[in-house]
Formats: sequence, structure tokens, C-alpha cells
Amino acid sequence: MAIIVNLDVVMAKRKMSLNELSEKVGLTLSNLSILKTGKAKAIRFSTLELICDVLECQPGDILEYVSDEQKTTMR
Repeated sequence: MAIIVNLDVVMAKRKMSLNELSEKVGLTLSNLSILKTGKAKAIRFSTLELICDVLECQPGDILEYVSDEQKTTMR
């Protein structure tokens, strides 16, 4: 997938655990885990807004686009 999820990086910078983020955002651990591991197929803007609010970040801090060409040069 060309969209990379950097949720774990932002959480680490904020020293926040998945459990803590789950409680503050109101999402289940399993749903946040799916997002964190990059296995999510979609995310609602309202969910992204809550995560950004809690982590005090921008959507671009969490989501990153990497083209197929960039992926091959990264390997």
C-alpha cells in the first residue's frame, strides 16, 4: 500500500501507550492496533481528528504517501 501509517512513531514521541490512546480517543485497542500496524483499509476523518487532537499533531504526521517508485528505492 502506498499510504504509510506512522502512528507508532508519533505515539513514541509523545510517550503514549496504545492503551492510553485508546482510552482518550474512545476506540478499541484492536481497532487502534489495526491502524497502527498499517493493516487498516480506511479511517474516518472524525477518528483521525480525535487522534490528532489527543496526540497534538497533524494528519500528515500520522499518514504518509510513498509512491511505488520510492518503495523500490527504499529496499
